[in-house]
Amino acid sequence: MIEFSNIDIIRNLLIATQWTILLSLVAFAGGISIALLLTAVRLNKTPFFSIFVQLYIEVFQGTPLLMQMFLCFFGLSMIGIEISAWNAAALSLTLFTSAFLVEIWRGCIDTLPKGQWEASRCLGLNFLQTLRYIILPQAIRTALAPSIGFSVQVVKGTALASVIGFVELTKAGSMLNNATFEPFKVFTFVAIIYFVLCYPLSWTSKFLEKKFHASR
Repeated sequence: MIEFSNIDIIRNLLIATQWTILLSLVAFAGGISIALLLTAVRLNKTPFFSIFVQLYIEVFQGTPLLMQMFLCFFGLSMIGIEISAWNAAALSLTLFTSAFLVEIWRGCIDTLPKGQWEASRCLGLNFLQTLRYIILPQAIRTALAPSIGFSVQVVKGTALASVIGFVELTKAGSMLNNATFEPFKVFTFVAIIYFVLCYPLSWTSKFLEKKFHASR
């Protein structure tokens, strides 16, 4: 058994935490980008694209994130596309995140009065102008709180990247546990770090929800 002080354990966990934060940011930013595109396509109500977006959502919401990571990492390698653990984790988390954000934003847009679309057409605005100047500014206020709240799931979802060999917080905890044979101590530190990462996001989401609800 290797001797590690508490400071050594915390230092190594904090180094791995940087990768957890970076992976979360990449996945959330990528998820937002894809979700914006899919939301615009969905609102256009072209039958083919609407079916495609709905199928996309059903696939990524209806299958476990762990399975999606396995398919990205091992499945792509089987068809000749070599991909690193980092890229596989980022890709699978991005697709997973985008599928949920599309549904969150759809619900927020549906809360807006339907007459605004007709009024925009009467003013001579096309679809993209209506979306940019009328719909999105209002929907963002409603969608901000649940989107930030979902980011907590993204942070916790990064823990699954450990199964494909990516060294983030959970994987680092497992490696330190194997070296120290002190699971209670190591994973207590891991849990505390996850709490420190996630609690501010949860608090911010609740604060914004109350603020914008009161403003309405």
